[in-house]
Formats: sequence, C-alpha cells, structure tokens
Amino acid sequence: MAPLRQLLRSFLPFLVGVPVLLSAQWAMEYSGSQAYTLLLVTVGVNVILAVSLNVVNGATGQFSLGHAGFMAVGAYTAAKITLGLAGFKLSFLPAAVSDQLFFALALAAAMAAAGLAGVLVGLPSLRLRGDYLAIVTLGFGEIIRSVIENMKSLGQATGLSGLPLRTNLVWVGVSALATVVMARRLSVSTQGRALFAIREDEVAAEAMGVDTTGYKVRAFVISAAYAGLGGALIAHAILLATPRMFTFVRSIEVVVMIVLGGLGSITGSVVSAVVLTLGLEALREFQAYRMVVYAALLIVLMLLRPQGIFGTHELWDLPFFKRRGARKDAGGAARAGGAP
Repeated sequence: MAPLRQLLRSFLPFLVGVPVLLSAQWAMEYSGSQAYTLLLVTVGVNVILAVSLNVVNGATGQFSLGHAGFMAVGAYTAAKITLGLAGFKLSFLPAAVSDQLFFALALAAAMAAAGLAGVLVGLPSLRLRGDYLAIVTLGFGEIIRSVIENMKSLGQATGLSGLPLRTNLVWVGVSALATVVMARRLSVSTQGRALFAIREDEVAAEAMGVDTTGYKVRAFVISAAYAGLGGALIAHAILLATPRMFTFVRSIEVVVMIVLGGLGSITGSVVSAVVLTLGLEALREFQAYRMVVYAALLIVLMLLRPQGIFGTHELWDLPFFKRRGARKDAGGAARAGGAP
C-alpha cells in the first residue's frame, strides 16, 4: 500500500492543478488578456528554471552558471521540430489535438537534447568544485550561444522566428508542477540523501562510499533537461528563439532567484521566482530606474537575510504539516496494532 500511497501523492497536484489550469486558460482566452497570459507563462517558466537549477546549486552545493545554455539547446531543438512539422497533421485526430501531440514530442526532444548536453558538460567538469565548475559551465553557455550565432540553419544572430503558438497556461502549469514534484520526490529519495551528503561534505560522503561524481552528473542532467523544457516553452510563447534570449545575464537571473529563495529550498525557489518576475513587471513603469530598484532590493535582502527567504526549509516543514503527518502516522499505527 505504501508505494500506491506515494504514487497518489505524486499525482494529487496534477489532479487538483489541471482543472484549475484549464479554467484559467479558458478565462484568459475569453477575456482576451494576452499580456496577462504571457506574464503568467513567464512566471511558470521561471519557476521551472529556478527549481531545476536548485537541484544542482542547492541540493548538491555546486555552482552552475550554464542554465541559459541548456535553455537554448531545448528551445532550438523544439523550434526546429515544430517548424519542420508545421505542415503535417494526423488525419485521424482533430487539428488542435494533432498540433498538441507534435508539441509534446517537441518538448520531449528538447528535454532529451538538453539532458544529453548536460551529460557532455557534466562528465568532464563535475570532478571540479566551486569556482572552477562555475567557470566551466559559464564557458559552455557562451559556446552554445556562439555556435548558434554562426549557424545558418539556426538563423544565426536573428534566430528562428515564426514559431507556432503552442505554449499556454496548461502546458506551463503542468510543467511547473512536474518540476516541483520531481524535485520533491528526489529530495526524499536515496539519491536525494546522497546529494545532500555531497552538499554538506563531499570528502566525507566519498569516504562513506558515495559515488560523488556519478550523483552530481545525474543531478546535472536532470537540471539541464528541465532547463531545456523551460527554454522550449518560452520560445513557443513569444514565437521566437534568438541567441539574445540565452545570454550570461539570463543564467544570473535564475541564480539570483534560488539564492534569494534559499539554496536547497524548493518552496523558496518557487516563491522567489514568482515574486521577482512580478516585481520586475511592476517596475516596468519606472523603466529608467527599474534595474536600480531591483538591484537595491537584492542588496538589502542579502544584507538582512543572506541565507535567503526560506533558507533550507520547505513549506511542508511548518509545524502544521508536521502535526498533521504525525496524526496520520499515529492513526495508521493504531489501526495496524488493532488488526488481528
């Protein structure tokens, strides 16, 4: 029964979230609020990016600056597939369903390509630590961007335009939920405990028999795959994929999100991604001072609370959830004890 209960817990967010997302999508289409829809899509994509990067920077204690590179791999892979399949339809399905199936294929390919890029970068570089790893991942991101800018098949500096509009609130919401569930399930798994051990003391973890390089590569690949998913979603929301979307600054933005939320905290990554995205949008009217105010807020927060908003804590670590879980466990134990 325990595996079944864990499976139900994993699917519960989708059972609750999908109807809500469908209602929100219908409401946005009915009201014609394209600007608000794009804002919510951006929030969801930033949640995906922040939570996925937290798997590496938070759970393992490494420092990666190459998330924008993996985003670019995913975005361009999905863009080439959707553009290549633009004239094809599955005759036995409605056109809208056929398009969504092709888009699902493009998203899966984007995650696979970004994950493969994570393997290629992670295997040689994750034997390094700290600043050295940051430099390697930063160099990878710049290499990807330079390659794209010089490939005619990828549109060079102008990128790929005219992408079909496939991203909507449902796709982004389900993807964000999947990313959070993945990170949560990973954190309570045996592999998650190994990653936390590496974060606390890599030398001690290796002495206890933990394959530190292997676990770090796996975490890096998972993080890269979900970054590719985020890149594919945002490209098909703005109907464009250009190298300017995936610069070093984009990687820094995601790093800022997880640092402010708290390294190692899934809840912190989600809250920080939402707050920072909406905050930047609210400051759009003060365009001349927008980044000044943004930077000043970051400095103040780092001075007053350098561990981030949540530190290493999660929403489900609050006393209310712990007491509720303890009551459930006590009830289950009582029923088991009273059984013949």
